[in-house]
Amino acid sequence: MTDAIDETLATHNKTPEPVPEAGMFGRAVNAIGILFAIGILLSAGLLFYEVVMRYVFDAPTRWVHETVVFLSAIAFVFGGLYVAAIDKHIRVVLFYDNLTSGMKRAFDVAISLACFVASVFFAWAAWLSVERAAWTPQGDFRLETSGSAWNPPYPGILKVFLFVILVLLAIQFAIFTINHLRRKGQH
Repeated sequence: MTDAIDETLATHNKTPEPVPEAGMFGRAVNAIGILFAIGILLSAGLLFYEVVMRYVFDAPTRWVHETVVFLSAIAFVFGGLYVAAIDKHIRVVLFYDNLTSGMKRAFDVAISLACFVASVFFAWAAWLSVERAAWTPQGDFRLETSGSAWNPPYPGILKVFLFVILVLLAIQFAIFTINHLRRKGQH
């Protein structure tokens, strides 16, 4: 038990790396991840700014809360692609850890393929949402807005972003599937 804790503590502060099966695509996703981490820090700074403006200067903003929600939402959406690339998503290992390397390979292929199919279906569903959020019934391009006093196009941008991330996630799982198929018996 102590060895497991020591190993966890030793690797805790290391920057996550994409798994080899993620390929060059996974390395690119990993590199871009810092931008979304900075967005979370920016959100915290904006909330601090709002508190100071509201309670010290009695001058609340119209834009901070919606901007913070937007920045947090895109970071959360990107997080799905990011954890897939570094292979740190939630998984049930109760049975998986007891499989032979050949069976693990078969499971990896099946799981990656199932995730690819699911990502494609979710991307298609997201596209249906993008069609309504990005174009008027007459066919003119106009992003859906929040409807608030400030009225930014954040909802429309977020729906487009979700669609793009789901397409990228499908690509990542296709890469995983191919690379797991290519892998021989090693794990």
